[in-house]
Order: sequence, then structure tokens, then C-alpha cells
Amino acid sequence: MVKKATRLVLLRHGQSQWNLENRFTGWFDVGLTEKGIKEANTAGDLLMSSGMCPDVVHTSLQTRAIATADLALSACERLWIPVRRSWRLNERHYGGLTGLNKQETIDLHGEEKVQEWRRSYSVAPPPMANDHPYNPNTDLRYRSVPTNLLPATECLADVLERLVPYWRDQLAQDLQEFDTVLVAAHGNSLRALVKHLDEVPENEIVGLEIPTGAPIVYELDSELRPAESLSISERYLT
Repeated sequence: MVKKATRLVLLRHGQSQWNLENRFTGWFDVGLTEKGIKEANTAGDLLMSSGMCPDVVHTSLQTRAIATADLALSACERLWIPVRRSWRLNERHYGGLTGLNKQETIDLHGEEKVQEWRRSYSVAPPPMANDHPYNPNTDLRYRSVPTNLLPATECLADVLERLVPYWRDQLAQDLQEFDTVLVAAHGNSLRALVKHLDEVPENEIVGLEIPTGAPIVYELDSELRPAESLSISERYLT
């Protein structure tokens, strides 16, 4: 049985170098900018000042999320807590768009098509070719992932499909054991998790944008559902 006061904190990584350059990042591994480092530190300060320091942290396998978690945990003096990492928390795979400048892609394909690739719930971008210069699938961090599970492109529905098993297993287990669980991940993996938690309709999740470095707090009931009916804007820690 889950404790009454079970808290889930979602944290999108701080600004990355490709966020700054307005490029599709997806599974490619890029680091944080100076602004991103400050955002991560500020998030940790907020957790400390609000009394919401986590007891365990979950991250993707991508450096920008791992670095954000480490910086935030250092700021709130929780670097010693248990850490879980999974590819299932990775950013959405942007396929053949990976590395492209978003405005240049709009100029080439048109705003409507690019918007569909970026924000549609069920339409994925063109798949990534095996010889794509930013293909991450041979990265050692994914050697334990079955080849048939490694994506070549994803829509948000695909992200939700790979994330829900992790939610039901590893995250649910820690939510049963610990008072506060931190998930440091990405815009689209967190959008998928918000959709699942709040049962957001497909046509509404399209418009949800999660800012970098801004903690989102859920108080969960015994069924791991939000204990309060709040909008996402009301859940940001300020």
C-alpha cells in the first residue's frame, strides 16, 4: 500500500547546447549550457527551501538529465541518495530530424509539416538512417537494450508506450517505499508522464510545453493518482 504522503517531482533538464542552438536533439547526447547549469542549481535550491528534498532519483541515460540531477541534488545536499537510470526515460527520438536546426527545417518542409512532426501525438518524424552522423544506437549505454526496442524515430505515443512499463514497475516500487521521488528527464518523456498521470486528452497534450529546470510537484494518493486536481501551471515549484 502506498503511503498517503507520496510525492513525485518531475524536473526537465536545464538548457542544453542544442536547446540554445534551436536544434532537434532527441537521443543525441549534448551537455548543459551555463544557463542550464544555473537552472539545475536553482531547482535544487527550490527543493531545499520548500522541504521537498528527494529520497531517490530516476534519470534517463542522457548526460543533460544526469548532470541536471547531480547539480540539483548537490544544491539540496542529497547527492548520496539512491540513483536509478533507464533508457525508458530518454527524450523522444527525433529520427532523421536529429541535429537539424528547427527554423531551417521549417523553411525546407513548411511550418505545418514540422509542427506535425514536433507536436503531434501520433505522427513520428522520418526515421533515422543507420549511417546518420548522430545515430546513438551503437552507444555503449544502450548495449543492454534489445535491438528491437531501440527506436529509429518516435511520436509522443511511442514515448508513452515505452515509459508506462517503467512507471508501473520501478517508479511505482520507489513511490511505495520513499516519501519523495525525483525524476530528472526530458520535455517529451515528462509530457508523456504528465499525460498518463493527469489523463490529458491527445488533442490537449499537443499544446503542453514543459520548461527547462522547473520542478513540477505531484502529491499522489494510494492508487498513484494525483491527490489534487490541479493544472500543470499550479504544480510548478516557485
